[in-house]
Amino acid sequence: MDGFKQKLTDNGFKGDFDDSATAKDFYSHDASLFEVKPELIVFPKDSKDVQLLVDVVDQFKKKIPNLSLTARSAGTCMSGGAINDSVIVDFNKYFTKIEAVDSHKAQVQPGVFYRDFEPETLKHKALMPSFPASRELCTVGGMVSNNSGGEKSLEFGKTENFVTELNVVFADGKERRVVPLNKVELIKKMAQKDFEGKVYKETFELIEKHYDEIKAAKPNVTKNSTGYNLWDVWDRETGIFDLTKLIVGSQGTLGFVTDIHFRLVPTHPYDGVLVCFMRNIDELGDIINTVMAHKPATFESFDNYTLDLSIKFFPYFRKTIGWKGLFKLAVNLIPDALILLRGIPKMILLIEFTGGTQREVDEKIEGMSADLKKYKLEATEDDDTEAKAWKFRIMRRESFNLLRKKVKDKHTAPFIDDLVVPTPYLPEFLPKLRKIIDKYDLLATVAGHMGDGNFHVIPLMKLEEKSERDKLLPAMKEVNELVLSYKGSLSGEHNDGLIRGPWLEEMYGKKVLQIFREAKDIFDPDGIFNPHKKANADWNFSFHHIREHF
Repeated sequence: MDGFKQKLTDNGFKGDFDDSATAKDFYSHDASLFEVKPELIVFPKDSKDVQLLVDVVDQFKKKIPNLSLTARSAGTCMSGGAINDSVIVDFNKYFTKIEAVDSHKAQVQPGVFYRDFEPETLKHKALMPSFPASRELCTVGGMVSNNSGGEKSLEFGKTENFVTELNVVFADGKERRVVPLNKVELIKKMAQKDFEGKVYKETFELIEKHYDEIKAAKPNVTKNSTGYNLWDVWDRETGIFDLTKLIVGSQGTLGFVTDIHFRLVPTHPYDGVLVCFMRNIDELGDIINTVMAHKPATFESFDNYTLDLSIKFFPYFRKTIGWKGLFKLAVNLIPDALILLRGIPKMILLIEFTGGTQREVDEKIEGMSADLKKYKLEATEDDDTEAKAWKFRIMRRESFNLLRKKVKDKHTAPFIDDLVVPTPYLPEFLPKLRKIIDKYDLLATVAGHMGDGNFHVIPLMKLEEKSERDKLLPAMKEVNELVLSYKGSLSGEHNDGLIRGPWLEEMYGKKVLQIFREAKDIFDPDGIFNPHKKANADWNFSFHHIREHF
């Protein structure tokens, strides 16, 4: 790597390098169950640095065949998308500018934390609503890379719906502006005698050649982050060709995003939340369908194990909400004390409604409460619905961090963590899922976006023990086959990475997988960007990089 670094320096690279043992160890992990140690970490200062990186890697590729670049910001990816055995490109150090925000749109660099971005949009009574549960930890670049979604995706959809323009460094080392094109603009772009023109021309031809097959391959679910989103790039009826749809969710395997333009939505003037406690989850599938008939704005949940952890490690929350917030949380939990003293409920449901007036919201909640009476659920009696929602959302959003940091003898193993099943199938699906979890004796927390049929099943395992690691493949196989038998998706938000990439053939078939690989080759003919992920993932590589030491 010394020659590679020297070449960058000689050509004017302004950023930083780190190949210390400490840095390599830190960057060998993200939020997944994998460990892949890099050879070098680089911190580009600006777009010119990123372009130079790509150009020099291309020059050195023949000399160092395994040389590659993997983008990383906050490192919160749960699928192993932000780790690699070559060069990690950290965007979180210097690409941190919030460049422009108004009531309708924003321009921001990929290394900006969402927690810093949202206050700026709220100043304009606007929101970028596709934030995930890791909103306090993730960056907007990671959200674009994974096509993230979260609690508001039920109403607004995912990140792909809010990206209007991207700056992308392509495999030839040049940055381009990527925006939707009409047919005339597309023809002009394809006529260019450069790499960009080649990418547009060959991508268009690939989609045209397999148009019906690609359109049919689109999963019929509320949210999906698997594969390459080719089905939304080109539409014959509208005549719009939009490469942002393909780059969003590609996990940095097609190029590096250096700048992002988001569409924003206005914040709702009034909202209210009904919080329900379930002592028995046998009727959960039916309850979900009942709630969905009322068209809530959000419909979230978490299970008894998550709530128990939240209570047991209550002081932990001060790290994200401060002492003042911790005191507020404690006070707001007082009305729920009687319910909790009768035992930890099996599941907590958070059902949110929005409206133009508070009366409209109250009427929606009253109607929802009436329809849920037959299930004999317990509900809190707070008058302050904002406080009621806040306290349980803190627990829901912080649940994964609690698991990672506070369960000493077991470790999170996110390998069946993001499945999606159409809601009408849930009464049949959920008992079968629980049966598989019990079959493999998995201690698993369950949280999810109930309205989307999107469940996060996070087992706690001793992965340093071979007997536990041996459960991964058969358990994943059974769960994945069950999900696909109900026409679901293996990932609604967390993407493919190292964990689900090897299963794309099971989900889409050999022909569509080959189309995905051809798209990757068009953008990245020399394999520069983030290898071993998505359509080029291999289970042998993934399995041999499962963490054994924590």
